[in-house]
Amino acid sequence: MVTIKEIAKACKVSTATVSNIMNGKGKASDATKELVLATARKMNYVPNAAAQNLKTKRTRSIGVIVEDMTIFSIPDIVDGITELCDEKKYQILLINLRLYKKYGDKYYPKTDFYEGVHDEIRKLMNKQVEAIIYVAAHERVLTCIPEDLPIPAVMAYGYTRSPRVPSVVVDDVDGSYRITKYLIESGHRNIGIITGKKDSLHSQARLLGVQKAFFEEHIPFDPENIRTGDWFRPTGYQNTDYLLSKGVSVIFCFNDLMAGGVYDRFLEKGLVPGRDVSVAGYDDREVSAYYNPPLTTVRLPLHDIGYKAGELIIDMLEGKNIRNGEEVIAQVPCKLQIRKSVKNVC
Repeated sequence: MVTIKEIAKACKVSTATVSNIMNGKGKASDATKELVLATARKMNYVPNAAAQNLKTKRTRSIGVIVEDMTIFSIPDIVDGITELCDEKKYQILLINLRLYKKYGDKYYPKTDFYEGVHDEIRKLMNKQVEAIIYVAAHERVLTCIPEDLPIPAVMAYGYTRSPRVPSVVVDDVDGSYRITKYLIESGHRNIGIITGKKDSLHSQARLLGVQKAFFEEHIPFDPENIRTGDWFRPTGYQNTDYLLSKGVSVIFCFNDLMAGGVYDRFLEKGLVPGRDVSVAGYDDREVSAYYNPPLTTVRLPLHDIGYKAGELIIDMLEGKNIRNGEEVIAQVPCKLQIRKSVKNVC
């Protein structure tokens, strides 16, 4: 590896002069700066990060632990973290736990994987990361970040219930409220609903959003119009006939995959979504724009969740008091995606 002494020798200047120029310091002439920088490039000089870190006692690195990179939500969250870190001149060290690949969603309510998380945190701290961001695959309460962690930490897409570790989550109540209001404003009052799993915080929050919109519009909330799904396409298909028998004018699925199952059953019955009966979804999976017709849905703010998590971490590293002894929960709003699967029946 080329050293600044070798660059200094090639340029016939002092080592201190080269060091100052590389660090943007000193009062060298423009000609000397140009010579040193050109020589450094020609000799493929790479600064010794480890040595710099010893001097500054800063690595400007953040450990990011994700539950599984194959889950649709996680890449966009990581992209948001990366964008913020790029802007702030931090690097990330990424750990993929691959939990969904190993266990499916059965690990969601469990805690036996926490020790593995602690091991990865220790490894990252040995690499001198200054902070940790944990990215969950599905929003739920997680206590896998140690309370006595000596560096700042943030939970993205999950709740910590800890005053020491802020949580960044999607505002599902607002997202579901917005799309339900849109359905009502489009003339729909008999609305069928297919939820996700009952114990899911996403399902519970989205149902609250529906109830809020119904209450405001003085629409009776009929439990008979609600079917429980499991987030997967077959349960959309399986619940379609029942909801049609209730005379609903629109079926609102709590994710786009189940809405795809509704489309499948409509095709078999000769029904056209958005013409005969309307369909709405949630998440804005990429495939939803390619349904026939394209699906009206709610876009999860995944990139923004990652970006906000990065902002909170940087604030903590810069000594800003964002906690005040209480749990910090940053809710990020969703965006309604209006397409052609919902017709106006006013």
